[in-house]
Amino acid sequence: MIIDQLSNASFYYPLGSRIAVALRYLQETDFSALTVGKYEIDGSRVFALLQESMSKPLALGFWEAHRRYLDIHCVLSGAETIGFAHINGLNGGPYDEAKDFQVLQGEGAFCTVLPGMFVLLMPDDAHMPCIAVTDPAPLRKVVMKVEV
Repeated sequence: MIIDQLSNASFYYPLGSRIAVALRYLQETDFSALTVGKYEIDGSRVFALLQESMSKPLALGFWEAHRRYLDIHCVLSGAETIGFAHINGLNGGPYDEAKDFQVLQGEGAFCTVLPGMFVLLMPDDAHMPCIAVTDPAPLRKVVMKVEV
């Protein structure tokens, strides 16, 4: 897992051409002009999910992981706490290949993500997104999906 300021995104371009495409999209796009939805950048290989929701109490959160895509979460407004843990330290449920989604159980660490920050999560990084920092509050964010 990597957490950093979006202004430092170019440091991570060498991780791969698709990661660079996704990070550049985050840096160069005016998301205030876009509505909630899916935006294809490089077909199914790199796309953005613009989301608006309420952050939720920790008790309603769950661990998730993906195999086909890595995630890059970027908060646009509001704030979230996001959990992270290596999948080897969690108990895995069944993997849904069609949805590239697995629910896991166990313990992990948490960090706060504010506007202007991003979190890059590799397939072995389970994560618990959209957790309230204190009380549930509006959250606007982009999740970049990057095929590995």
